[in-house]
Amino acid sequence: MGMVTPYELTGRTHQKARTRAAMVDATRELLAEGMAPTVEQAAERAAVSRTTAYRYFPNQRALLIASYPELDMPSLLDADAPPDPAARLELVTESIARQVLEHEPELRAMLRLSLELPPPDKDELPLRQGRVIGWIEDALAPLRGRLPAAELRRLVLAIRATLGIEALVWLTDIGGLSRDQAADLMRASARTLLRSALAEAATTDGSA
Repeated sequence: MGMVTPYELTGRTHQKARTRAAMVDATRELLAEGMAPTVEQAAERAAVSRTTAYRYFPNQRALLIASYPELDMPSLLDADAPPDPAARLELVTESIARQVLEHEPELRAMLRLSLELPPPDKDELPLRQGRVIGWIEDALAPLRGRLPAAELRRLVLAIRATLGIEALVWLTDIGGLSRDQAADLMRASARTLLRSALAEAATTDGSA
């Protein structure tokens, strides 16, 4: 059985690419306004018929993944990623920092919503699903066995606290840094935490 060709790759591809881009742009706008948009809501904002919209995006998840592709990625590393945890962390923090800058309006909106009382249902916060923790755990996977599980978990959470929209908001709005400076500092903080944990582990091993 042959591969199924996506709808947007069949006939009038330029027009279909424009329609798809309009849907993605509309989704990002709605996310930045604090909504987790349905296909219908994105179609209305993009002035696209519902029938057409569903040809591109059969459900909300497909729509959100098109607007923020990393939502569906269990890892930010390729199959040929380096074995060294520091090198792996560099690649992952670079990707996370890029995502935060690229999706800042949407991420700020989700952060604002998450701070409300009572907090909204998790489904209403599609960009706040804890995926960054999984990416950091994946980056530091070579440390399993080298660090006790509780210490590794603590390191992962400490690094997560230095990355993401929360850190960007503080560093730019309060700290006065530019976005690029904030991204550099977030990555440097992650690097320092890893280096400190490895040095502490080496000292402990040496004194054992």
